Amino acid sequence: MRVPNARDLRSANRPDRERSPQIDEDVTGKELDRATQHQIKTLEDNSAEWVARHLVMAGRLLDEEPELAFQHALAASRRGGRLASVREAVGLTAYAAGHYGEALREFRTYRRISGSNMHLPVMADCERGLGRPDRALDMARSEEAKDLDAPGKVELAIVAAGARADLEQFDAAVSELEIPQLDINRAFSYSPRLFRAYANALTAAGRAAEATKWERQAVVAENALGLGAEEEPDIIDLGWDEEEEAREEERQRRLRAEEAADKHPGTEERAPRAANAAAAAEASGAAEAETGLNPVEEGSDDAESDYFESDDAESDQDSVEADELDDADAESGSDADQELVDHSAPAQHEGVED
Repeated sequence: MRVPNARDLRSANRPDRERSPQIDEDVTGKELDRATQHQIKTLEDNSAEWVARHLVMAGRLLDEEPELAFQHALAASRRGGRLASVREAVGLTAYAAGHYGEALREFRTYRRISGSNMHLPVMADCERGLGRPDRALDMARSEEAKDLDAPGKVELAIVAAGARADLEQFDAAVSELEIPQLDINRAFSYSPRLFRAYANALTAAGRAAEATKWERQAVVAENALGLGAEEEPDIIDLGWDEEEEAREEERQRRLRAEEAADKHPGTEERAPRAANAAAAAEASGAAEAETGLNPVEEGSDDAESDYFESDDAESDQDSVEADELDDADAESGSDADQELVDHSAPAQHEGVED
């Protein structure tokens, strides 16, 4: 029986998790973009194929079956949890499936690994999903928000307007959307979505006549951009240049060297670790005898290669899902002494598209 890392709060490491979902036979893993494939090459061959195929399944199912897509992303994270692209996939699928706490934690981890704030709008929307619109507004006013590109600033403004609406500040919601990108005479890829969000905010503020004008302009922008039912999907392969590839390879070499150093410490630490391993094995054998459960065979699809150990206390405390909080209460027996935030599902609000 697997002995989980108690400090790893991800769903991928919960003792009651189900086995990894099945992968479609036609999936090879080569369907991924070049940048993601480049990251996955740093894994061992058997793990690399496992991670790649589950990531393809997560992308394939994201729109139609987000919960199953989330399970595929979790499966990929069991062997590729130190890769930015994997943590990003877990965050996106968790967000799509409504697991806002888990999504927030994964996006924070992605930001630490990659140094990118590109998912700041989705993180702010996760705060809304967790019933914390004030925190969403704090993100919208943060220094990191100033570094977003134009589409990112639009998405963050839409989230901020939604947070104002959550607080019943409807005039303020209109103001949040009055950004430089709101230009009625020009159409960009983000314009139809921004125009409709602005129209909805105007309607909520009791300005229906103005809202109608912006709704019409959203249709005009779509037609100008060739969007809508006849839109042809854009397939873009963002290949890395040689300098970026060299920097990434150097970073991965440093990570592997650090991991190797962690796995082979001084001999003075080996004896205690061996004793701990023996004790864990004895406890595992006893548990198997009592429950009748068979251990996961080494080398099988669900055998654990390693665990991600969280180093972000803020994320861990802020993003624990509701059922985990309930379990913690039951174990401590101190329900009356503890006040927990209700993370029940929020009312429908406008999501963020990445």
